[in-house]
Amino acid sequence: MPAPFTKSKSALLLSLLLGFGQAQATSEPGPTALATRLGIPHPAVIAHRGASFDAPESTAAAYKAARDLGADYLEMDLQRSKDGVLFALHDNNLQRTTDVASKFPERKDSPANAFTMAELKTLDAGSWFNAAYPDRARPAFAGLKILTLDEVIDIAEGNALHKPGLYIETKEPKQFPGIEHDLKEKLQARGWLNPTGSKLAKSELAVGQGKGKVVLQTFEKSSLELLQKEMPAVPKILLLWVGEGSIEPKSKVTFAESGEKDKAAYYARQEPKDKAEFQQWIDYAKAQGAIGTGPSAALTQGGDQSYSDLVQPWMNQYTHSQGLLVHVYTVDEAVDYQKVMDAGVDGIFTNRARELLAFYKRPAASVDQVLKNNGY
Repeated sequence: MPAPFTKSKSALLLSLLLGFGQAQATSEPGPTALATRLGIPHPAVIAHRGASFDAPESTAAAYKAARDLGADYLEMDLQRSKDGVLFALHDNNLQRTTDVASKFPERKDSPANAFTMAELKTLDAGSWFNAAYPDRARPAFAGLKILTLDEVIDIAEGNALHKPGLYIETKEPKQFPGIEHDLKEKLQARGWLNPTGSKLAKSELAVGQGKGKVVLQTFEKSSLELLQKEMPAVPKILLLWVGEGSIEPKSKVTFAESGEKDKAAYYARQEPKDKAEFQQWIDYAKAQGAIGTGPSAALTQGGDQSYSDLVQPWMNQYTHSQGLLVHVYTVDEAVDYQKVMDAGVDGIFTNRARELLAFYKRPAASVDQVLKNNGY
């Protein structure tokens, strides 16, 4: 009797363990349920620097267009001026998107945070777009200004029918010690950290009034930790890419050493060192209180927004298994919308909010009409 009894006992124990393992694997809520609980639309339309295909990025024209088209979030990169004002700008340098070379020729190479807000406000942040994209140029884009965070908030609050949320990146946060605290103070002062009722959170017209109205994002581990310390109840995303300061690449060959002329093609070929390397970043994000990740995508047509493919199905499945959402950057074409959705993402950063809304079969006005309605 001892042997059969032991075998039976072992089988029972194994069965219990397997059952426990399956329960563990399914204990995390699915991504749709998680997004709903957080008040984050699923799938989410995140207007990257506003409707930045159609109007100069990070300007009033781009943000008003994204808002009135119906984007869920106005996305921005946050910096701080020399005199302590928070403002929206992607580049560290002002030359690509302003006329700093003619206004401040001796300081044209200085970082944006070396200028006071009053100085930044003298710059033309719109004319470059007309020169770069003559087919989308509009006379009213000339003279558009760099916006403060306050001004972006004003825009987000400015349409009675649709109030988008804010999706804010701490840009190069080590250049701005304490920016996480400054951001909390500003959002608190403007009422964007106040708890809200579930009734509003369920309204499709009220993303910017619900509990998912602010999402914070960063590439920097240290900034994620500070954001969690300052605003523990606010949803946070850890941005991911393959390269220095983020996921370790399989190849040690640098762009300069590769002989590749196209930087985008070089980055698109990069991949994580191994599965464990990718997984440890997901595990870290979860441990630090993030509700999701923001991975890069490799685009069908390549280009300067195409990076390592970090939304492969197994990657998204692992992220979801840890109870985290996946918001991919930056995707503009229908073929790529389909590709990343098929892979299992939960939201998309896009420069073309109108096209993504159409892909999701969500009604939106024409870009031309929305811009005209706003005086552009």
